[in-house]
Amino acid sequence: MYGLLAEFEEPEALLEAAGRAYQEGYRKLDAYSPFPLEGLAEAIGVRRTRVSLIVLIGGILGCVTGFGLQYWISVIDYPLNVGGRPYNSWPSFIPVTFELTVLFAATAAVVGMLALNGLPMPYHPVFNVPRFALASRDRFFLCIESADAKFDAAATRQFLESLHAHEVSEVEP
Repeated sequence: MYGLLAEFEEPEALLEAAGRAYQEGYRKLDAYSPFPLEGLAEAIGVRRTRVSLIVLIGGILGCVTGFGLQYWISVIDYPLNVGGRPYNSWPSFIPVTFELTVLFAATAAVVGMLALNGLPMPYHPVFNVPRFALASRDRFFLCIESADAKFDAAATRQFLESLHAHEVSEVEP
């Protein structure tokens, strides 16, 4: 068994259930909603993301690459004396350096977000639950994975039912 999936009819019920599950000690949780819910990530224990660090590293790498390539060409590989300027005329390097900083940071943001979200994911075990198709329309779901340290099939089912879930389903891998 992959876990247990609880279905809720209202977004507030999902937020409350997610918060209670986290308070009870469940850590391997995931919530599904047809639209973004403010506070849901915090309710299931997601505090910070590493995307900002990935973007910063991408931007620094782009800046160093842009400046380094121009420095290499203008000073080391093929120096040209244009109008008596020094070979390392850094003000002329700024536009390309800025553009590569933005390009690398944006690419790092997209790739980092996809990697941290585990995408692309063409298959997930919750797709085996027939009612999960409603997650893209008007239902809200909370999944507690069996890999959680506190997971016990009977106790977790009873806990989810105590949260007034419309239905609790087993998720097969």
